[in-house]
Amino acid sequence: METTAIPGLLVVHLPVHADNRGWFKENWQRRKAVAAGVPDFEPVQNNISFNGSRGTTRGIHAEPWDKYVSVAQGRVFGAWVDLRQGATFGRVVTREVGPDTAIYVPRGVGNAFQTLADGTAYTYLVDDHWSVDNQGDYRFLNLADETVAIGWPIPLVDVELSDKDLNHPRLGSVEPFVPAPILVVGSTGQLGRALVDLLEAKAMPYQAVGRDVLDLSNPPAWGEDIRSGNGLRRYRAVVNAAAYTAVDEAEAPTGRSAAWAVNSTGVSALAAACGAANVPFLHVSTDYVFDGGLPLERAYSVDSPVAPLSVYGQSKAAGEAAATSVRRHWLVRTSWVIGRGPNFVMTMERLAAQDVDPRVVNDQVGRLTFAEDLAEGILHLVDTAAPFGTYHLTGAGTPASWATIARWVFEAVGADPDRVIPVSTTDYVGSRTGVAPRPANSSLDLSKIRATGFTPRDHKVSVMERGWRRSAE
Repeated sequence: METTAIPGLLVVHLPVHADNRGWFKENWQRRKAVAAGVPDFEPVQNNISFNGSRGTTRGIHAEPWDKYVSVAQGRVFGAWVDLRQGATFGRVVTREVGPDTAIYVPRGVGNAFQTLADGTAYTYLVDDHWSVDNQGDYRFLNLADETVAIGWPIPLVDVELSDKDLNHPRLGSVEPFVPAPILVVGSTGQLGRALVDLLEAKAMPYQAVGRDVLDLSNPPAWGEDIRSGNGLRRYRAVVNAAAYTAVDEAEAPTGRSAAWAVNSTGVSALAAACGAANVPFLHVSTDYVFDGGLPLERAYSVDSPVAPLSVYGQSKAAGEAAATSVRRHWLVRTSWVIGRGPNFVMTMERLAAQDVDPRVVNDQVGRLTFAEDLAEGILHLVDTAAPFGTYHLTGAGTPASWATIARWVFEAVGADPDRVIPVSTTDYVGSRTGVAPRPANSSLDLSKIRATGFTPRDHKVSVMERGWRRSAE
């Protein structure tokens, strides 16, 4: 396989086995192609263009899907033009292609060819179905555009062209393709808001929906377009930042029903829709799927078996099972999220200012995760097309108890950290009922997310630099 001057445009060499009868080749063999570095794009449609005479020329067409093109018979001069927004807009790659070569063409790259032999068949594997709805996402470029100046072997005045291809616009009139948008579900929560802020800052196309548009607790209200997956096909990925997170309320009958409706049933429906649409699904889960029984000096790996203690944890574990049933998924577990709205560190800051000496649990250990950092790591996975699978994403650094973190906050705001009174979970809960059990050890191993090139921030450094202020603004 070869890379080219157009990012993502790949040349694939195919063994052709010939004998006295003719020849045979494996045009698309998923395992071999993926091992060679071709994206596992899961084609859903196969098209064939038959061209009766030498010199037939078609293009330049860029569609809203990835495609894998090859020659079944004859030879062509292929030309590809990057019509995507960015520094390579207008860049050209040309190559003569026969049965021994295939080209992987990413979304937004224009495809054209000129036949060099009579009776040439040109084939396309594509990863989405053509429909009337996505015609507006096409881009076209005139074959004779002077800017890209393709050196056609046979002059265009001497070849067969369609009227449509003759009238396509010049490069200066082509609106560049932008990346497919990311769909954020749960846009009003602390993580959803952090994701929207970051997407805005990075100028990445997105659509964000709240409960008023897509209520995870009520999949029948989504409409057939979403439930079937058809309404999700145009997205680059679906990121589920929605969840029922009232941990204690989930222990009561009404809360239990709500937690399971959102965290399990709703996630299952959304995962099924993403699977049907063949769109990557990123789902956010929690340390509460573990029982916290590991020794405190150890962290839970991505492969550790789940054993939730609470109704909330059980419903999230069920949601994980649904999310991971989608082959193209990222499951991101996190812990102790601090974002906009009431949160632990802002409460400790307020108590420090009010001269209150708080009683804080000292036998639950983990790491804080600031919502903006979690959002950054999530978009890193999507934007770099990181391998699918399960990741842990929290703040980095030494795990600490809630009491220790409270002391950091007091110190950061200039208050005496010794005012924090450490207590056991048992003493803190006292005689109260309906309090969900918490994991004693919420430390998650971060080696897999680091291997993708993302480095989480140290949670103590973020606290001492008053990082919660950034998340709250």
